[in-house]
Amino acid sequence: MKKVVVTGAGGQLGKTLKELAPKFYGYHFDFKTSQDLDITKKEDLDEVLGNGGYDYCINCAAYTNVEQAEKTPRLAFAVNAEGVKNLAKACKDNGAVLIHISTDYVFDGKKKGPYTIKDETNPINEYGNSKLKGEQYIKELLEKYYILRTSWLYSKKYGHNFYRTIVKRASEGQDLHITDEQIGCPTNTESLVGFITENLLNEEKPFGIYHVTDGKPMTWYDFAEQILKENGLTHKVNLVLDRKYRTFAKRPINSVIV
Repeated sequence: MKKVVVTGAGGQLGKTLKELAPKFYGYHFDFKTSQDLDITKKEDLDEVLGNGGYDYCINCAAYTNVEQAEKTPRLAFAVNAEGVKNLAKACKDNGAVLIHISTDYVFDGKKKGPYTIKDETNPINEYGNSKLKGEQYIKELLEKYYILRTSWLYSKKYGHNFYRTIVKRASEGQDLHITDEQIGCPTNTESLVGFITENLLNEEKPFGIYHVTDGKPMTWYDFAEQILKENGLTHKVNLVLDRKYRTFAKRPINSVIV
């Protein structure tokens, strides 16, 4: 039986993986929340991976507050860059294959068509910069790794995300002001878990970088419409197209990755 440790298990992806783990035969999973295992603490990582005998490490730990990252980038870099560097070293020292979750935000969003793994990275905000630095550390330190870039990740059950926010506000009868100035590929955490378990834990795919999404490009406004229809909430809310919506952090206009 192969052993898998999951870091950042308290987030939406980690919780989805924990829910679905019993379906995956031949693997023993250890789930570590950020309270159980802080990847910014190298000594703790060395102890856990050194004593665990793990074949794989799935890193779901990340600093994902894009707005706050712009104001206090050191917090984002501590987890997304230096923490990932610690984890890569621990995996190297203990023979574990690292499966790391990255983001579409490593691109600047200026390309007309979808981004592929061959396209040049060029983040336009501190969150994207920190995630790219983490990728670079992994490539420098490891030969056996998978970096999975995903787009607009959400869970219908867990975490604070766009999907759940739309459902909550619509259920309360709040007006929704949503922009259509960004386009991406909303990706269900269950889809990402499926890719990991079906393609990577058995090492069917070569090591390297992959783009993993649900494959349907849409704007935030389109996504909101879809969510309302799925949940039978269209009649309960006023969905307003807002082209004046602005955020503190710059965000890629085009986040479509293939």
